Amino acid sequence: MTRVTKLAALAAELDAAGLAARGAFHPSESDRVPPLADGRAVATLVLVGVIGARQWQAFAASPERADGTPHPLDRWSRRVIRPIAERHGAEALYPFDGPPWHPFQRWAQRAEPVHVSPLGILIHPDWGLWHAYRGALAFAGPLDLPPRDRRPSPCDSCRERPCLSRCPVGAITAAGFEVRTCRAHLAAPEGAGCVAEGCLARRACPVGTEHRYPAAQAEFHMQAFRRGA
Repeated sequence: MTRVTKLAALAAELDAAGLAARGAFHPSESDRVPPLADGRAVATLVLVGVIGARQWQAFAASPERADGTPHPLDRWSRRVIRPIAERHGAEALYPFDGPPWHPFQRWAQRAEPVHVSPLGILIHPDWGLWHAYRGALAFAGPLDLPPRDRRPSPCDSCRERPCLSRCPVGAITAAGFEVRTCRAHLAAPEGAGCVAEGCLARRACPVGTEHRYPAAQAEFHMQAFRRGA
């Protein structure tokens, strides 16, 4: 199997399992990718995640979603990603393992044209704010990768920036995101709509609106955020 075919086969297997290949890069020392278990340096890191609602049903139908035990999405991600990594001769890394925490936002910006938005969430020119990262596959060998997509942040050309004004309690400002203000609102009766429909500031973003999370997916993530999980 050629290195190009290997990457395509990996993407297809992730898609069948309810995940998406989210770009890849060849790390340098400054990327802080940990060495493999045998001490070798990582030559290729492939990001794994979800896009919009495309992968939601795979998790929604999982035993982890229904068993009532904490951190169902993390447990599902680990169960699904680890055997795929092993079959492809890679080691799995996760954003929820820590401390110390892996710098997934940095890795994502090396792998895809994502940029930090005013909400602190990475924004993609196509998917908008409706995507996430669930893991990464670390390979000892270099895989052939497509040319890097260097599209700029869509926030750069967004004049109105509705995300900064839509939050009902002003938790989103040009200075950053006030987490405690947001969580206090979600815990109050007035925050019920935000919990059920998802973050109103996030939903105000005009980029990638066709990829918005459906109600069940949005509520799941908002409930987890409200609990601090």
